[in-house]
Amino acid sequence: MTPTIFALSSGSGIAGIAVIRVSGPRVPAIMDELRLGRLPSRVAQLVTLIDPRTGEPIDTGLALHFPGPRSYTGEDMLELHVHGGRAVVAATLTALSHIEGCRLAEAGEFSRRAFHNGKLDLTEAEGLADLIAAETEAQRRQALRVAGGELRGLYEGWREALIQAMALMEASLDFSDEADVAADAMAKARVIVADLRGRIRAHLDDSRRGEILRDGFHVVIAGPPNAGKSSLLNTLARRDVAIVSPEPGTTRDVLEARLDIGGYPVIVSDTAGIRSTPTGVVEAEGIRRGFARAAGADLVLWLIDATNPVSAPPAELLGQAAEILRVLNKIDLANPPGPEAASAARSRRL
Repeated sequence: MTPTIFALSSGSGIAGIAVIRVSGPRVPAIMDELRLGRLPSRVAQLVTLIDPRTGEPIDTGLALHFPGPRSYTGEDMLELHVHGGRAVVAATLTALSHIEGCRLAEAGEFSRRAFHNGKLDLTEAEGLADLIAAETEAQRRQALRVAGGELRGLYEGWREALIQAMALMEASLDFSDEADVAADAMAKARVIVADLRGRIRAHLDDSRRGEILRDGFHVVIAGPPNAGKSSLLNTLARRDVAIVSPEPGTTRDVLEARLDIGGYPVIVSDTAGIRSTPTGVVEAEGIRRGFARAAGADLVLWLIDATNPVSAPPAELLGQAAEILRVLNKIDLANPPGPEAASAARSRRL
């Protein structure tokens, strides 16, 4: 028998309300065990949950019954809206775990059952996962479009074109003794496949926009020691992420901050100052890690100290980074700024 699963569906931690979902064939028996009675379909009822082991009340809250198949998972479902204190949630989950045939759900198991029961397709399940994980407005909008079936419609169109092309190919084989029919069917199939190939190629050749929006745009701040990399990271993050010190080599490891810039996720990494002669093993390892992080970045900001604007990105960085933007920093300290600094400031002012 398929086990009945349960899980806390709202966020962990203390809250006013916690939502616990139950799904599976044992839902009617669970309602009896918790002494909820026969709940009406899709109507919130004020109930008192009773621990089936002790007969003592656990909490007073709302209970909703969603009979299958008209539920999220396609199975019988029960939602318990209890107070969101840790003790209440723990007691409710413990009571459910002691009911025969009932166990804690695995990660994503509710959505997996919805997929197996035909309530979600793979694109909708992926969109739902992205929607739950969305941190920025742009991520939310993209995930909502996917969860709403935007990709499903696109893929269904591709599938219909393939079926049409296959039917024409079969017709050309079935009527191979009629040269004009076979040739015409083959020619039409080739046109459909060529058009479909172009559409798929255009969809895939999007410069990783969807992937970047989902995972974040990776920016690495690199440069020589004391160029102001950590100060820039703190300014962008609006908090003290990195230690700032006039002593060269303060940053030894890669420090990271996740930002929301205009609704788009941006991951900014501060790296150790790069110089050809590191002072020790730790600094050398920090530089190596910086190069490794820059190799996988979407953009590298190479900081140049305006008081000494002579540093250029090393060959290792030029050969690895996808794109490098030179940024002149400390322009207010350049007194007076030289022609090179003034020119760079006009074109690369941050």
